[in-house]
Amino acid sequence: MKRAARLTAILDLLAAQGEVSVDELVERLDASPATARRDLDSLAEQRLLTRTHGGAVAQSVAYELPVRYKSHQRTQEKDAIARAASALVTTGAVVGLSGGTTTTAIAAALAARADLGEFTVVTNAVNIAAQLATRPDIKVVVTGGVIHSRSYELVGPFVEQLLSGIRLDIAFIGVNALSAEDGASTHDEREAAVNRMMASRAARAIVVADSSKIGQAAFAFVGGVELFPTVITDTGIADADRAGLDAVGHTVVIAR
Repeated sequence: MKRAARLTAILDLLAAQGEVSVDELVERLDASPATARRDLDSLAEQRLLTRTHGGAVAQSVAYELPVRYKSHQRTQEKDAIARAASALVTTGAVVGLSGGTTTTAIAAALAARADLGEFTVVTNAVNIAAQLATRPDIKVVVTGGVIHSRSYELVGPFVEQLLSGIRLDIAFIGVNALSAEDGASTHDEREAAVNRMMASRAARAIVVADSSKIGQAAFAFVGGVELFPTVITDTGIADADRAGLDAVGHTVVIAR
């Protein structure tokens, strides 16, 4: 296994179970103990994990892994959500896209639609802007702001200043968690503020979240059903979570 693939696999294990050992990496990755230790040391230098005796644990900065490390996770679910979201966009629309891997998948789905014609995307995610920049039929508006190194999102007062002066037809907002009790939330309060502002400027704001995020709560509140009447998720959503969202007034769209 190549080094980049090993590093990604290690981060996946940390995201799933919170800790890994050198012995486990040797067995799972078919690597030598020395190679496993070097990989852990490299990720520790990037502050993506904390080294321990015999292994590593996830640390606070690793809860929101960079997009480049997460983009392959739950891809089928995110692609299904992206197709369902893309189908709601019409020619000439002004579309808001927050940062995140699900909204990045939506950007790809929009770019792939030959029938859509010209439309505008407003985003605070530099990776999404770069992804769409080469398409002459898509007008890309980047909000400006201070880049968040873990998610490639622009945050801060410059973002809010631009968003306050525009109108969106539809906004797709990615979040870290969504529940009937706690609404939509993210790990970072700056991202939450931008997501809330973007949603408030849209005629229709939709939360897009794969089912692993449903029934969960994160640090910073974004909005409830009054801001996000519609939720797009995948078939993995638990019956109880869907019933809870239905009960508080969300329209839950299951992407297949």
